[in-house]
Parts: sequence; structure tokens; C-alpha cells
Amino acid sequence: MKLSVVIPIYNEEENINPLYAELKGVLNNLEHEHEIVFVDDGSSDSSLVLLENIQAQDKNVVVVSFRRNFGQTAAMSAGFHYASGDVIATLDGDMQNDPHDLPMFLAKMAEGYDLVSGWRHKRQDPFLNRRLPSMIANKVISVVTGVHLHDYGCTLKTFNKEITQGINLYGEMHRFIPAIASGVGSKIAEVQANHRPRRFGASKYGISRTLRVVLDLMTVKFLLSYGTRPIHVFGMLGMASGGIGFIIALIMTIQRTFFGRPLADRPLLLLAVLLLFMGVQFISMGLLGELQVRTYHESQGKPIYVVRKVLGKREEIDHRS
Repeated sequence: MKLSVVIPIYNEEENINPLYAELKGVLNNLEHEHEIVFVDDGSSDSSLVLLENIQAQDKNVVVVSFRRNFGQTAAMSAGFHYASGDVIATLDGDMQNDPHDLPMFLAKMAEGYDLVSGWRHKRQDPFLNRRLPSMIANKVISVVTGVHLHDYGCTLKTFNKEITQGINLYGEMHRFIPAIASGVGSKIAEVQANHRPRRFGASKYGISRTLRVVLDLMTVKFLLSYGTRPIHVFGMLGMASGGIGFIIALIMTIQRTFFGRPLADRPLLLLAVLLLFMGVQFISMGLLGELQVRTYHESQGKPIYVVRKVLGKREEIDHRS
């Protein structure tokens, strides 16, 4: 088995050399072949120079350099693309994740799990602006996605290679990888991980990311539940809205026709018309979404299912298909 360790780097010049030395010591004690994939996310300090120096001395190091800062999700995605290992591990570049936890994660993977996620049960971060928002976000994400983890934000994770190949990341969805992986049938475990205080540099995250988490969560929930059948969500909303509007309009029509009640001074008439138009718009959005889904899958030859494995002779399977 080959292990690839993916590490996003953004302005971490003081942490790079000690992180590499510590991680290399851990990897050299493992029985597995390994590589380290550093992804420089457009750093403005000397991070890239330090990474280039490390790569020149170690053939097991890969350095991917972005032209500008694209964010941690893009860095993770690039790391997955350039990693060649059968198992991929991710670490933060700030040394708060402990590389000595990797053997424990790999042992858990050996039990048959596709993804092992870390849980910073003794997190070394300020409570009000880091830990409290994270606790709230983790609870909300667990309830909405149905994948119950204590710590979605922990970068320390290990994956089977095929998991990362089947996941396309956009926006800031790297924290939702366990939920996305669960949506394709991956077996997930969570283990307690050591979390250390930051020694050098400053955190790149603020309280504003909580709002971005909420927006990305809406996207993930929609993709997991209705990614291949958007008409089911938009169609139901359209039928509900249009149905209510039709009933209101019907009642008002009966009142006007048989009881002579005027319509001009009744706001309900405007509400009925609005609900009817909204119903038409929702259903139209659902139909357009269905066309987009079919274009996405059929133009790229992407199936709407994920196969774990196939048993049987290859030529017999090809003949039957």
C-alpha cells in the first residue's frame, strides 16, 4: 500500500520545516511506501521557496503551486488529483494536527473503513470565535446530512483513493467530504485525534465562515437528496404553491359568483395569483433541472450509481452488457 499525505499550505513559512521533519519521522517508521503532496495555495510569504527546497532534497515530496489563493477546498482537490497513493491522508499546514496520529488512522482503515475522520475532542482554540461556532455547525450538519460526526472541521482524515476520485469539490465543501462520501455508500469511522495549539503564524479562519458553511450545507443537502431528481423538490414546491393558490382562487370565485362578494378590495386575490405563478415557476425550474442533470450525466458518460466491486469474469460481464 502507498500512502499519500496531502497538506494545503497558505502563508505557513514558520511551520513548514518543522512540520516536514516531524511528518517524515512518522512516515519513515511506517511499513508503507509514502509521498507528501504539498499544495501551496498562492502564499505571499516564503512558503513556496521552502517547499521547493524540501522537494529538491526528497524525491517523495510533490509540490503543487497555485498562481493565486483559491482556498482550502481547491487545494484539497488539487492534492487529491496529484496524489498517487492507495490511501490519502490530509493534514493542516499549521502543525495543530498531530502526524503521530496517522498510524492509528491507518489501523482503523485496515478494519474495512473507506474514510476515517478525526475528532479534536480537546481542541486547542478559543471558545467563543472558534469552538462554539464549530460545535453549532457540526450539530446542524449532522442533523441535516444524517452523517453524525463530532467534528466536520478537522482536516486530519484518511481516505481510500477511489473515494477522492468520485468526489468533485467546489466552494468550501472540503469539510463536507464525509457527508458526500456517505452519499455514495462509503463506510465512515471517527476517531479521537490529538489537537495542538498553534505555535507560529495566525489562523486564516474567522467567524464569517459559519455563514459560508450554512450556504454550502444547503448545496450538499440538495445534491445528496435530489442531485439526480431535482423535479421532486421543485415539483413538490410548485404543486404545493400552485395548489394553495388554486384553492384560494376557487373559493373567491365561488364567493363572487354566488354570493356577490367583490374581489377588488381583497388582498387574497393577489396572493392567489402570486402562488399560482410561483407554482408554475417552481415546476419550470424542476424541469430545467432535469434537463441539466441529464446533460451532465449523458454528455460525460457518468452513471447515476457507484459500483463497489464486480464479481465474475470480465469477458462474460462485457458480453452480457
